[in-house]
Amino acid sequence: MKLKTPEEIALMRESAQIVSKTLGMLAEEIKPGITTLALDALAEQFIRDHGAEPGFLGLYDFPNTLCISPNAQVVHGIPNDKPLQDGDILSVDCGAYKNGFYGDHAFTFAVGEIAPETQKLLDITKASLYKGIENFQIGNRVGDVGFAIQQFTEAAGYGVVRELVGHGLGREMHEAPEMPNYGKRGRGKRFLEGLVVAIEPMINQGTRKIKQLKDGWTILTADGLPSAHFEHNLALLDGRPQLLSTFQFIYDALGIESDEEAPFAYSGPTIS
Repeated sequence: MKLKTPEEIALMRESAQIVSKTLGMLAEEIKPGITTLALDALAEQFIRDHGAEPGFLGLYDFPNTLCISPNAQVVHGIPNDKPLQDGDILSVDCGAYKNGFYGDHAFTFAVGEIAPETQKLLDITKASLYKGIENFQIGNRVGDVGFAIQQFTEAAGYGVVRELVGHGLGREMHEAPEMPNYGKRGRGKRFLEGLVVAIEPMINQGTRKIKQLKDGWTILTADGLPSAHFEHNLALLDGRPQLLSTFQFIYDALGIESDEEAPFAYSGPTIS
């Protein structure tokens, strides 16, 4: 694990906040009729206009700025020219690179009016993210976070993807430790002050099993049922988990009231 200083965490927060603002901008554009390629172009321009580089573009040869995954696509979907339809859901995963550090987080959007059972999947998956965050405490271990997410989502009848996990974050997009969304309490690496991670539940409405398209990137649920994905960046700073990313720009765009982030508010140094 590569532990970060408060000053490095402040730089990481700047990268994460650029992602947050990008997702907030996209929230106003995600409507029936728009294509995911159009969203991708908007995101790339927005990130560059804010003095950063798209974090995913070219990473491991990925061809776009956004990993954008509708409906039964779990993650790593490639933007295309197919218009979104009313009732779709859309995972938008975005990265930004600035000042030598990455930000990387995700939100699953409703496109128009979605089915109640699909909304429940989104609500439970997002709630599970905060269950994981609550267990990202100094002295706890990787398994404590995974256990909390797994217990909460499986109790609702959902499948927890095993093959894809959260991760440490820093000068590299993917650092140690891996952060599975399943596990056993008291197992895995112990959390220390200065650790920065991306926690990202990927939860399926049906089976936890997945498959991959021939494009080498897109991950789908094996049964074709919807999947949801939410991701935050967090640092252990001053003895507690603090959010570097935020969904508030999304909520402002959509007119949503929420105090879910308040217990994990950032209180570290800021970049002037």
